[in-house]
Amino acid sequence: MESKFAQIMRNSGPARFFVPVGIILIIVGIILAGMKTDNYLKTTGTVTEVREGMIEDNKQLYDADVTYTVNGKTYTLELVDRYEGDKVGDTVDVYYNPENPEQSTNAKVGSVLPIVMIGAGALATVAGIFLTVKAFKKSKSLNETAVPQARFDGFKESGVTEYYFRWDGNTFKPGYLIEDADRKVLFEGQMLKNALVGARTFAFTNRLTGKTEEHEIGHTVSQSFDNEAFSMSSWFKIDGENIWDVLHGRGLRMRTNLFSSLPNIAYDVSKDGAPYAQIESAGRYVHEDEAAMHSVNIPTGRHFRCWTNSNDFETLFLTMFAIAETNQLMTE
Repeated sequence: MESKFAQIMRNSGPARFFVPVGIILIIVGIILAGMKTDNYLKTTGTVTEVREGMIEDNKQLYDADVTYTVNGKTYTLELVDRYEGDKVGDTVDVYYNPENPEQSTNAKVGSVLPIVMIGAGALATVAGIFLTVKAFKKSKSLNETAVPQARFDGFKESGVTEYYFRWDGNTFKPGYLIEDADRKVLFEGQMLKNALVGARTFAFTNRLTGKTEEHEIGHTVSQSFDNEAFSMSSWFKIDGENIWDVLHGRGLRMRTNLFSSLPNIAYDVSKDGAPYAQIESAGRYVHEDEAAMHSVNIPTGRHFRCWTNSNDFETLFLTMFAIAETNQLMTE
């Protein structure tokens, strides 16, 4: 349940922005519509009393009483939170309701703005509902096209090859590596530029083909409306596109194996409707039998074992890179 909820929350980011904003715009528009003063008449009022009000941004605000006369009867308008202090005796423009002169203001509110706000709010709400439905459909499609865990039974024993994914932070260009059982590096992603704000630059190199490509990697900021409200880590981009959307476009689906042996997490990855890889989190010494050689085997979140029958190391690397960078636990 948590997995599906988190998936929907990530996919419905824009919807969670548009719906509340739309509702707020509609409410404010309705309030303004009730306050419109197109038919109000103008008169001149006189400041009769000035009081110190609250302090805002280290500035003293002032409240003032303004009296005005309509048809021989005197009324009082209270002005609050004024930055500049009025003086007793100053004159102020007052707009009053000719049908009820006691209703007054010092500024007119037209009928156009409320209509615009209500219209914009309605559009935003409809767009949010549409995007919410779309998010549910997307999550349903991802779940329906993921290969059931039962089809991965015996996958490791079916002639697949074991590879090792680990973080290498001991160089001037730290990054991730895929190695075989002989510690031969097959694919690597080296960080060329780090950044506290914005994207980092990585060079992805296929050691078997010699092909190198640079990519912009980074989490979105928490203020972004399309970001998951509960976890920055699950919204992650490569070259400006959500990394899970990239993998989905390559036909990949991933499920966290519910039968994982905690604290190690296992992932069943399918591609185009068929088992593609099984990935398990590991501790620092990913090549060794850690349970035997080290008294405590604590997964680091950056080291994995992988079993696959594919030689598409770029996609394999990107999958484990995504898990490592997002601490992914949800169904994808």
